Amino acid sequence: MPVSSANRRPVWSIGSFTWAFAIAIATNAAGPSAGAAEGSGATARDDAKGTYWVYVGTYTGGKTPSEGIYLLELDPASGKVTEYGPVAKLASPSFLAIRPGGKELYAVSEVGRFQGKPGGGVTAMAIHPVTGKLTKLNEQSSVGSGPCHLTVDRTGKNVLVANYNNGVVACLPIAENGHLKPASCSIQHEGSSVDKGRQEGPHAHSINVDPMNRFALAADLGLDKVMVYRLDAEKGLLTPNDPAFGAVPPGSGPRHLAFHPSGRFAYVISEMGNTLTAFAYDADKGSLTQIQSVSTLPADFRGTSYTADVHVHPSGKFVYGSNRGHDSIAIFAVDESTGKLTAAGHASTGGKTPRNFAIDPTGSCLLAENQDSDTIVVFRIDGSTGGLSRVGAPIKVPMPVCIQMIPRATQPPE
Repeated sequence: MPVSSANRRPVWSIGSFTWAFAIAIATNAAGPSAGAAEGSGATARDDAKGTYWVYVGTYTGGKTPSEGIYLLELDPASGKVTEYGPVAKLASPSFLAIRPGGKELYAVSEVGRFQGKPGGGVTAMAIHPVTGKLTKLNEQSSVGSGPCHLTVDRTGKNVLVANYNNGVVACLPIAENGHLKPASCSIQHEGSSVDKGRQEGPHAHSINVDPMNRFALAADLGLDKVMVYRLDAEKGLLTPNDPAFGAVPPGSGPRHLAFHPSGRFAYVISEMGNTLTAFAYDADKGSLTQIQSVSTLPADFRGTSYTADVHVHPSGKFVYGSNRGHDSIAIFAVDESTGKLTAAGHASTGGKTPRNFAIDPTGSCLLAENQDSDTIVVFRIDGSTGGLSRVGAPIKVPMPVCIQMIPRATQPPE
């Protein structure tokens, strides 16, 4: 069931970012600080700590009126969101990533043809240090079909991209000026799994870099594996690791991965099995050892649902996952000594098909994107229980599917 004529993947297939990467961005962002409110007496630097640019990736084409990437501003102290409209007109920028330093943003174009050839692309854009607006720098092929997820390695030297349709992961070096170079390497996944309808071949759904920037982990829905690669950031190379992968139960369909802030655990959400799997992570070997697998759905739910995204709270105390069909955010408490999860409830997203979501770097708010309701809903996070309570009215954005944040600059857009 495609989301647009250009998107050949099922509506249930797209990816998001890990908390670890969000914190890296927030920590390293070097743009000018936000300006203080008139008469507040706060300095620009003080205000920057509390407000964030929020970039929203969307699907375009078909019936959606989306124009590409939209800009919001979030005040996590109050949960207030200010809307600034579209800031980049691109074809289906369904996943975004920001380079450490906060000066460039990269977006996939999840389309059937790119630059006149079959496949998708990746676009580099400069972030205006004052207005937050985006200016296109250049674009390159994603070296595959249906690019659905990308990340920037922690040195800011490479973009890693996962192509869903044909199961290819690729590395695109970044020039000093932020422009993308052609891919320096690509790897074709091989194999299949038990569901012949959806796992007839490889479907790379996400790719993440571990906290030490030594390994890249690619969740492949078609293989029921999280493939592990050694990353040479200087050369822009990915090479298969030994051990080569971590496995989830057959038919699960792994989609996204998020690291615990300790770096000792990784959590993989599987869209077909509606499960969240906890792994122990060996940072020296790049190995994943399964600890536990739990359902993201209530025990009495009998409908159809598919998971989408997973994030770990900055405190490390909670893990969240999104359910499309049940239309909720599943909440789990973390045993920080073992990495095991305990179900702590669900929060309705107040809309249809919550795809990606994001937690602001302060850990105060969670923003859930309802793809088929054209809304983003803000929740206040209870720091003691992990519970979610809605804040304000839904924000209207056409077919939202990805969120990335950086500290706000000195002045609002004109």
